[in-house]
Parts: sequence; structure tokens; C-alpha cells
Amino acid sequence: MTPDARPVQPAAEARLRVGVLGAGMIATIGYGYLPHLGKIRDRVEVTAIADRRLDLARAVAEAYQIDRAVDSLDDLLALDLGAVVNLLPGPAHFTASKRILEAGRHLITEKPITSTLAEADELLDLADRRGLYVVAAPADMLASDWARARDLVARGAIGKVAFARVQSSHAGAAGLSWPVDPSQFYQEGVGALLDLAVYGITQATGVLGPAKRVSAMSGITVPTRVARGGAFDGRTIPVTAPDNNLLLLDLGEATYAVIDGTFNVVASRSPHMEVFGLEGTLLVNRADVAAPPIELYRLDAAPGLAGWISPQTYEIFPVGSDRFAELQRGALVEHLADCIRDGVQPVASGRHARHVLEVMLAAQQSAREGRVIDVVSTF
Repeated sequence: MTPDARPVQPAAEARLRVGVLGAGMIATIGYGYLPHLGKIRDRVEVTAIADRRLDLARAVAEAYQIDRAVDSLDDLLALDLGAVVNLLPGPAHFTASKRILEAGRHLITEKPITSTLAEADELLDLADRRGLYVVAAPADMLASDWARARDLVARGAIGKVAFARVQSSHAGAAGLSWPVDPSQFYQEGVGALLDLAVYGITQATGVLGPAKRVSAMSGITVPTRVARGGAFDGRTIPVTAPDNNLLLLDLGEATYAVIDGTFNVVASRSPHMEVFGLEGTLLVNRADVAAPPIELYRLDAAPGLAGWISPQTYEIFPVGSDRFAELQRGALVEHLADCIRDGVQPVASGRHARHVLEVMLAAQQSAREGRVIDVVSTF
């Protein structure tokens, strides 16, 4: 039996053996994967890390007590693993993800899932045929705030939803003292739509349901950016991909969502999301703003009175915790382990990621052609 034909680790109580492909920023930054996976060593064992820069892989392996460091995906797949986390740059996702699934390993992939819908379909069909899971970033819908927002809307807490506003922007890598070369984020194949709007689209569709149509405007704000702060301070960056995107999603039944995805928000105090219904308003607030995570304005907050409330559960001792807050991106790995153990479909699913990709590609087409584009998929 060749290494690639090795059976997938059974869904037992044993720890899920995981390999990490890519030892760069998203693997090691504070909100990334490796700083948090040590918290769940009883359930997940990071067996090896691969990076073509073997010296970097070895340094990261030593820092996070990982047994093996290798310099290729082939070497990683030769090891006894149940799953692989694909942290390569976006344009390289498809080739590596396909190789991982062909080798019989479950897949956790960073965003976007692929670059084209045909590639995404190929991965998901392959996973279905092999009985494998695909878990995809962003992990936002694993966070308790976003899950609660989804449940409140679904239970009619604000009545019929009319529209939502979602902020999905920051100042861009050039403006944030990025620890790696920020140039890549401003080039075709990445850009603010794929890098940032992906979060707002995931949140909007995660809370309100799949989009049916997209209209968008996109453009390049300035032709060059200059990096501010950090190791690349002063670097001049040509901008070849739109860095300013505004999307309007039609979610059906006269429900709409407006999403920004830009590298032009140097500061904001507005909520991540505002949802406006006929009987109230729901806010999902930013973590850096002095406000409750979720606020709800109800027309019937008390008999004859309207007002703002902070939704609370009835439980004095609530079961579980916000694993996203504790594990950040590492929550995706725990989520996969949970799905394998319980035999359930993931919330952060490949199908949702594929829908989000379709929305982003439709937004690009809409901006180019100046027309509304239909979205076919659901999740």
C-alpha cells in the first residue's frame, strides 16, 4: 500500500493527527492556528509542518513542539495523518487541497476555498466521493456572537428583515505594519474583495441565508500604496487589483445586504453588522468598541415600550464556551475533530465557502459589466 492510499484515521476517541502546510504568518500570528492548538492537545495532535523554506518549518516546529518539519506536501502526506491544514497563499489553494483529498485526508483550508467555481466543485465532489470533510475559513460563524445573531434573526426577534449593513474593511496590509511583505494583497489574484469582503459575505449569508443576486462597484483608489510601519516601512506598492469594493446582495423576499470590502477604513466605530427588521434592529458590535457583543432594539421591549436590550440566555451556568474566542483560527481544527467524532456536517463548510466564492466572482463580473449577476448555489 502506498502512503497516499493509507486509510483515513478512524473517527475514534483518539487524537486527530494533523499536518500543517505553510509556516508563514497565518500559522503563527496571535490570531492564527498554532498559538492556540496547544490548548486542545487532548483532542488534536499537530504531527508535522511543511514549508518549502525548511529552515522556517524547523524553527516553527521547535517553537510549537511539533515533531516533524518537512519541505514538501508529498513528504507531509507520507506521514500518518488524518487531516491537513492548507495555509498556502490563495492562488495555490486548489492544487494543494486536491492533492490532500486525493491522499485520503480531511481538509481544512484558508480562504478563499479556490479561485474558480469549477475548482471548488472538483474539490467538494472529490471529498464527497471519498467520504472526507472540507472545513473552510473564515471561522466567524463558529463564534458565539455570530451564531446568536443568526438564531435571533431566524426566531423572528426583529421581525421581517428588510436590509443589513456589514463592514468588512480595514486600512490594508500596507497601512497596518504587516509582518510580511504587504505587496501581495494589492495584486490580481488577491485584492480587497478576496482578502476582506470574504468575511462580510460569510457573515451576511451566515446570518441571513444564501444570496440570490449581486450588484457591485469596484475600483482602484490610488495606483500605488506606500507601506506604513514595520519591516517594510516606505515600500512603494503598485495596486493592480481593486482595493475599494461595495456589494449589494439580494437575499430574496426584498431582503438586501450592503457589504464593503476595502483597504480604505483606517478607523471605525460602527458595528460589524446592523440588521434592520420591521419589529426591531440587531447589532453585532466590534470587539474594540465599548458595547455589548450583541444589542437588540425591540418595539415590544416592555408592554407599550420600545428600547435597546442586550440579549442574555436564561442559563445561570451556560454549557460550553465561545471556542472561537479561545482558539481563534484553531477553532476550525477543533470543529473538524467535532464533526468527525459526531458524524455531522460542518458549520464552516466547504459548501458555504463555495457559495461565498460564487458571490465574490459574481461581484467581480458585476463591477466589470455594470449589471446584476445571479447566484445559483446555496449551502
